[in-house]
Amino acid sequence: MYQYKTTGTCASAILFDTYEEDGVKRVKDVKFVGGCSGNTQGVAKLVEGMRVDEVIDRLKGIKCGFKPTSCPDQLATALMSVK
Repeated sequence: MYQYKTTGTCASAILFDTYEEDGVKRVKDVKFVGGCSGNTQGVAKLVEGMRVDEVIDRLKGIKCGFKPTSCPDQLATALMSVK
């Protein structure tokens, strides 16, 4: 299990794991520490089993209001660190 300390978001950290299936790295067990509970739970469920590269492509660059980042963007950054 990986732990990524977020910056610039209400969530303070993201816990997640990856696994390999048919040579493709996939996401599992995503949990946000803090943040908007409904939104972070939704993101976590939606990315379950997705390819790491696809999650990064879809979530990288999403902003939260006037902030330069968001919880989904921070998840993409976290996944890039273990890619």
